[in-house]
Amino acid sequence: MIRIVTGARAAQLECDARAAYEHARSVTGAANEAFGRHVRVLYAVTARAERAEATTSEVGALLSGALAELAQAQRELLLKDIEIRRLREELASEPREGQALTVLLHYGEPYAIYRSREDAYADTATHGVPPDAVWVPCGERPASECKWRLTPFIYDAGSRGFRRAFMPAPEPVGGAA
Repeated sequence: MIRIVTGARAAQLECDARAAYEHARSVTGAANEAFGRHVRVLYAVTARAERAEATTSEVGALLSGALAELAQAQRELLLKDIEIRRLREELASEPREGQALTVLLHYGEPYAIYRSREDAYADTATHGVPPDAVWVPCGERPASECKWRLTPFIYDAGSRGFRRAFMPAPEPVGGAA
């Protein structure tokens, strides 16, 4: 088919083509701007997500450490609670015949009372006495001449109190034996 195009028609087509080209260019520019905005938003959201993930892992590590410390503290608290109950029961119990206490004397003056000789030895080590020191009886020397002296006491049911485990030999009165 043959078509005859006039000059006016060709000018009109050129004008329409330029308008379509300008419209396509403006739409392409707007699309590029929109795409750029979306890419920037995407980068910002990705960066926020990465920071949130890093923060979450740090908080998780801190939380797991805190939970481990809490579990350890609860175990220690339970052990201390058990020890407190045992000590309360021991304190509430009546003294038994033969139950011993050890008194630590410092130059003849009572310094501390212990439930066992081992506890007394351990505490005297904090006062400068070597833990492996050999404790010997003071003999006839007065207690005030000894820097540290351990004296055992046992419970006497007859007197309802404690008495010295080793009584000194009685001295004769007025020379009588």
